[in-house]
Amino acid sequence: MTQEEKKDFPVKPVFLFADSQILFWHGDEGLVLKRIKETLLDADNPKQKIHAAYIGASNGDEQDFYDIFLAAVAQVGISPKECMMIKSDPSQEEKDFLARANLILLAGGDVKQGWQIMSDNGVRDIIVDRYHNGAVLIGISAGAVQLGTRGFPEAIEDSAEDLFPTFQLVPFIIDVHDDSQWERLSEAVKNGDEHCRGFGIPIGGGAVFHPDWSMEAIRHPLSEYSLFPEGLKNSMVFPPEPGQEEE
Repeated sequence: MTQEEKKDFPVKPVFLFADSQILFWHGDEGLVLKRIKETLLDADNPKQKIHAAYIGASNGDEQDFYDIFLAAVAQVGISPKECMMIKSDPSQEEKDFLARANLILLAGGDVKQGWQIMSDNGVRDIIVDRYHNGAVLIGISAGAVQLGTRGFPEAIEDSAEDLFPTFQLVPFIIDVHDDSQWERLSEAVKNGDEHCRGFGIPIGGGAVFHPDWSMEAIRHPLSEYSLFPEGLKNSMVFPPEPGQEEE
């Protein structure tokens, strides 16, 4: 995608990670976070300051996980002064920071708990607004699921009735961690609307949802499930080969 083509899209790619280890992973082109930072700096102002917000609603605002976030972004020169944890009961200062953040990470934990908290405290609407105004979103584990179309409760029993709507900024059902048969994901897609699609992100892996609706695998292949009139189909999305142009 050329620089001119990037300017045609009002939104940025969404990064979906199965867990936080990929924040420290070095690919052939360096750190994934370096790529994320460069995505932000592709705008007209290459010297713009990055304000990074961390949403810990899904894990109860655990300080240890926020510390991991700070260590990760420090690798690409983002200092703690440019970061803030947006707590489950956010202050006005935290909401104001989020409203100008251009990098927002949704942490892992309990998908439903986190979604309910963000819906109740107004954070959900701010995140959606920031996304449509050029912020880069990163979802880790539960956060990745929440950025998709449907969320899974902690104790789902293969029933589509247990799913609940989430951000829907990524127009697919997202699941993480399950490296076996992705039974929960495939069942959710099978019970979805016509042409429903879902992607499973394995442990240590990630995905990038691009503004043209394409999905790119990072580090490990993605499992894709698609619903067709003739039934459910499964395929794999492999990471680009070194030096391969991004489609």
